[in-house]
Formats: sequence, C-alpha cells, structure tokens
Amino acid sequence: MLLLREDALVLDKPAGLAVHRGPRGGASLEDWLEKLRLGKRHLPQPAHRLDADTAGCLVLGRTKPALAALGAIFAAGRAEKTYWAILRGGPAEPAGRIDAPLRKVSSAARGWRMEVHPEGQAAATRWRVLGRAPGMAWVELSPETGRTHQLRVHCAAMGCSILGDPLYGAAAPEGLQLLARAIALPLDPPLRATAPPPRHMRAALAACGWREEPVA
Repeated sequence: MLLLREDALVLDKPAGLAVHRGPRGGASLEDWLEKLRLGKRHLPQPAHRLDADTAGCLVLGRTKPALAALGAIFAAGRAEKTYWAILRGGPAEPAGRIDAPLRKVSSAARGWRMEVHPEGQAAATRWRVLGRAPGMAWVELSPETGRTHQLRVHCAAMGCSILGDPLYGAAAPEGLQLLARAIALPLDPPLRATAPPPRHMRAALAACGWREEPVA
C-alpha cells in the first residue's frame, strides 16, 4: 500500500493482477477487498481502471461519498496521471504530444482491441523521453484522456510499441513494461502518491539511465 487516509487508499498494484474478476476466473483485486476494509463499513472500491498487466498506482475509495467524488474527478479529466514505459526503439524527438482518436474493434481471429480511427473517441497523450539505450527508450507518458489501452495504442501508433506488449507490439519474457508511476487528485487535502518501479522493469530502466531510489 502506497497511501492510506480516511477517504481513499492507493495500492501499488502488481503486474498480472486484474482489478475485476473476468469471465475466465483467476485472481483479481476483488479477492483482497475484505482485507482492505480496515475498519470501514463498506468494502473499498477502485475509482478508475488499470490494465491487469500494468503495475503501479491504483486509487480506491473507502466510503460511498469518497468514491462518488473520485469518480467525478476521473470523469472530468482532473486526475493527473503519470506513467513510465520502456519503448522499443523510441521516438526521435525528446518530447511531444499524440492526438489520435481510438475505437474498439473485434474479430473472431484476434478478439477485441483498440485502434486509431477518425471516428473513434478523442484521445491525447503527452510524452517525453527520460533516457535511452540501444534499441529502447524510457519515456514518461501523461494521458490527457482515459481511453482503454490508450497509452499502448498511442505508443504503437508512433512506431515504438511498449516493450512486452503482446497485443500492440510483441510479447517479451519480461512482461509489459508499463508502470502507473504517480497519481495526483484535487481532493481536500490533495492526494498524491508515487509507485516504485516493479522488479520486472528495473533492468531496462537501469540500462536507460534510471538509478535505484534510496529508501526513505
């Protein structure tokens, strides 16, 4: 757990753990909600989405009023979300913004996925390169909208998919190299939390210049 307060808590969700139970079963965050009640009348509930294979900051509301307030903040686009990713290759420029609408498509052969399409929902992501290594780049991603798989599709659309993304790039033994690094919400008092890099991302991050953070 990264943060605990009366109205909300922020978890450092591990990669591979789904937030909600899927039709095929398997472990999910729902299996742990009772242990996260921590004296409250109601079970805490996720206030936003995070892909199963994405690690890092996940905000849960601890009361019904708090969950409603959190939902309104995310729906209005007032949440400041920061992600770290390792990209294959990497963009040529040091920073930029991609504005590419997304829509959901599905087929019997590939199942469902998201794609860039002019008739899709508006989606925009700001990005900047934090470090580079041969064949890859460490980038900070700041989504301005919250579409499904937005960061994964936008990176792939730039020609540098996220390392380990089997749907929009290529699978890798290390798994998806995407971290929900930080979250900031305009609550009273403001909520801020930062997640450390997960173990499966540290080798690539270190190759790109990241250094182990000292323990406070």
